[in-house]
Amino acid sequence: MKRTIAVAVAMMFAGAALAYQVTGPVLDVTDSKIVVEKNKEKWEIARDKDTKGAKEIKKGDRVTIEYRMTATDIEVKGGAKKDDKAKKDDKAKKDDKANDKANDKAKKDDAAKK
Repeated sequence: MKRTIAVAVAMMFAGAALAYQVTGPVLDVTDSKIVVEKNKEKWEIARDKDTKGAKEIKKGDRVTIEYRMTATDIEVKGGAKKDDKAKKDDKAKKDDKANDKANDKAKKDDAAKK
């Protein structure tokens, strides 16, 4: 029974983004965001109609906000260059081997002529 509950709880949290917290006084609040000061830094956190908790927050209230970070867009930069560099390195090694073989053959041909 305990095992079933543990598995069910684990499945509920599987794939969920990590939760973070910020605590401090409210500097600004609108329907779409709340700004909190923490260590002299302003933390602006988005909110919407589905945000749980106190709806009547006002400037000066001390709050603790739990939030999650979720990627909205990912752009790969530089990944292909590493692959291209590896391909160029492999090509350079092959070219070096081909040049070495050509040089060895040329030396043998020169030696045979003498």
